[in-house]
Parts: sequence; C-alpha cells; structure tokens
Amino acid sequence: MKTKSEDVKSKELSRRSFLTKGATGVVAGGAAATGMFAAPAVHAQPAPMVLKMQTSWPSSDIWMTFAQQYVDRVEAMSGGRLKIDLLPAGAVVAAFQVLDGVNDGVIDIAHSVPVYWYGKNKAASLFGTGPVFGGSATTMLSWFYAGGGEEFYRELIQDVMGLDIVGLLGFPMPAQPFGWFKGQVNTVADIEGFKYRTVGLAADLLQSMGMSVAQLPGGEIVPAMERGVIDAFEFNNPSSDMRFGAQDVAKNYYLSSYHQASESFEFLFNRSLMEDLEPDLQAILRHAVEAASTSNTALAMDNYSSDLQKLQDEGVEVHRTSKEILAAQLDAWDKLIPTLEADPFMKRVLDSQRAWVERVTYYELMNSPDYQLAYEHYFPGKLKL
Repeated sequence: MKTKSEDVKSKELSRRSFLTKGATGVVAGGAAATGMFAAPAVHAQPAPMVLKMQTSWPSSDIWMTFAQQYVDRVEAMSGGRLKIDLLPAGAVVAAFQVLDGVNDGVIDIAHSVPVYWYGKNKAASLFGTGPVFGGSATTMLSWFYAGGGEEFYRELIQDVMGLDIVGLLGFPMPAQPFGWFKGQVNTVADIEGFKYRTVGLAADLLQSMGMSVAQLPGGEIVPAMERGVIDAFEFNNPSSDMRFGAQDVAKNYYLSSYHQASESFEFLFNRSLMEDLEPDLQAILRHAVEAASTSNTALAMDNYSSDLQKLQDEGVEVHRTSKEILAAQLDAWDKLIPTLEADPFMKRVLDSQRAWVERVTYYELMNSPDYQLAYEHYFPGKLKL
C-alpha cells in the first residue's frame, strides 16, 4: 500500500508526465494528420506545465511582490512553457511548513527563508540568521555561490535530512531592525524580561540576553502584541512591518542589529520535479533566482526607504540600536558559537563562513570609502534623528 506522501508524488509525476509527454503527443499526432490530408502545416503550441509555488507570506506582504518578480521572469524566459501558480501562506500548507510541502510534492516550489525550518535542524539558521563575523548579506550570499555554501546547503537538505529538495538563495536582505518597542530601549537592562518575537538562532541569542522569546509567523505578530502575548518584536523591514500594522501597536522603531544581519530568500524546488524537466527549463528555474535577486534589491531599496519615511510621518520614532546593545549581541554570539560548533556539520559551515568573511570583508572594508562622510557632506544634519 502506498503512503500518503508516495500517492501524492505519484499523482504529481503523472500530472507532469501528461503535461510534458502528452502535449508532445498531441503535436505529433496533429502533424501526422496534417500530412494525411495535405493541409497547410500548423505548429501547435504545447500546453504549458503549471507549477504550484507557495510562499511563507500573507497575500498583503510586499514579499509576495518579490515572489511575483521571480514568477514573471520564469514565465518570460520559458516562452510560456512554464506557468507558476503563486499562492500565499496557508493556501496549501502553513507558513512554517513549506519545506515539508515541497518534499511531499503537494507544492512544487516554495519561497521562504531557511530559518523557518530551524526547528527541524538548527543548522538551517546558518544560511541566513547565523553569526555575522562582520560580513553583510551580500557577503554571505556571495559565500553561498562562490565560497562553498551551496554545497553545504545541499548536504544539509539532501544528505543530513534526507529530503527530496533542491534549495537556492537569492536577494541579500538589508540587516533586519532590532524591532518595535512601546518605549525607548537604550541599555541591555532595558530589554531584560521583554516577551519578544524573533526566529531561529536569534531566539537563542536574545534569550541569552534576558528576553523571553516567541517564534511566530509574520501574520501572527500584531494580534499577539494586541493580546499581550508579546510586548516587543521584529519581523524584517519597514515595508512588511508597515503593511501588517506594526505602527499601530508600537511607536519606537530600532534599526540596525546583529541578531539577523545577513539573510536571503530561499527558493525550494522538489528535486524529482526539477530532474524531470528539460535542461533548459531547469536552467531557467535556477537562473531566474539570480535575476529576481537583482530586481528584488531594486524594489526593496525603493519601497523600504519610502515606507520608512511614511512611518516617520505617522509619528513613529526611528532610532539606531545603541552600541551597548550591539556590543552585547556580539558577546552573546561569542557564547553561543561554541555550543553550535559541538555539531560537526555546523562547525564545518562556521569555519567556512569565518574564512570567507575574513578574506572578503577585509577587501570590502578596505576598499569602501566612508559613505557616511559623503552623505553628511551633502545632507548635513539628516542622520541626527
């Protein structure tokens, strides 16, 4: 007897086989019939393969627009041979369950972040919300593609966890804000005892700093704040935060933090599906991640900056997280890293990341001019919030 998972996969493969081979057969049969009756040649367009892609975001989140940019590029580059049905969180599986959904074949592709399956394996957090070491999200996305990170990711998903999944990363996110607070927080003592929402290793980090942490999907944050389940939180960026109403439940917004400073989106593909596709379609699904990464960055820079201004216009007080709290976060990472390195796989990943950051960020910092100096030259007083 087939398991539910095997039955789902069998149906998915049958569907894909029909869409690929069946459509080809229609074309071939049509050609034979045309020859028989000596009619003018007609080249029928094969029916597109329709893939189901679910995100971990509510339909109102700007990240659905980011995912749509990926969908648009796949459909354009495939000449209509691939169509993607884009669905929000909860349409098929819950926001934190997209990894299982892709593995089981109930969805073909997921748009999420690795930290959302941290509960299955803590090493997931190293691919987006791990120790910073001084590297930005761009530095760490470069590590993924040029420094061995992609192979570590494959090893974790396929070898360690035994999942039928291919995973890629795209869009280096700006460092995430420390978040939303009802009052000002300037010292470590100010945040002790707070019931705070974050995810992944950031939960371990901030709990060690005296916070009580709840891990919640984005759509549950404001209701939890209203009910008093949490009294402070972070999600990701001004646009997403504003859309789910963060400004309605808190007025102090702290930018800059080391708790999640180098994250990227995750694109998960069912491996059996991917390997069934023609090589050019596989390449399109892969390289559209790179294309969307660029378009996502442009969209983020435009919207995040303008929405931050809107929040300020609505009375939100924007602060930079104090150096005392930032220094305490680094000290907390120093204490957490040895416990992570007790796991041999995580030790290898962290060693690779450290070596990459030491070399690459040295170049980045030595090469970069002081952009703050230039900004203050042309916009004096602007940074004095």
